[in-house]
Amino acid sequence: MTDEKMNVESFNLDHTKVKAPYVRVADRKTGANGDIIVKYDVRFTQPNKEHMDMMAVHSLEHLTAELIRNHADYVIDFGPMGCQTGFYLTVMNHEDYNDVLTVLEKTMLDVLEAEEVPASNEKQCGWAASHTLEGAKEVARTFLMKRQEWSTVFAENV
Repeated sequence: MTDEKMNVESFNLDHTKVKAPYVRVADRKTGANGDIIVKYDVRFTQPNKEHMDMMAVHSLEHLTAELIRNHADYVIDFGPMGCQTGFYLTVMNHEDYNDVLTVLEKTMLDVLEAEEVPASNEKQCGWAASHTLEGAKEVARTFLMKRQEWSTVFAENV
């Protein structure tokens, strides 16, 4: 392991010191025309201790990508982390952290009410056989149960 600063922000985060679930600002950039892009690290499971099932990740990605836009027009993307511990939420021209938490909460509640995974067919999805609505609901339910912890990123006794 190196102490050299890396180009990818999350590679500079000490994953042994965080306490999932949490939502943190991972990056903020201002474009040439003044647009502000904010990337959130939305961590569902504890890094290197647990991870989400890939089918659940895939389904939660579809559900959230579709449903979150019912609550916020500033969302650019909601994409999974390869480590299967969370997602990156990218937004534009919106820096209200508490509002983002509220939108995530409303969206996860919508996931619990969903009757199907949107676009989970061969025409609209590149791996349509890899979905589980119940798995996505379980991940969302677990995340919501710890809603009061989302703003705490680091464990106190580390």
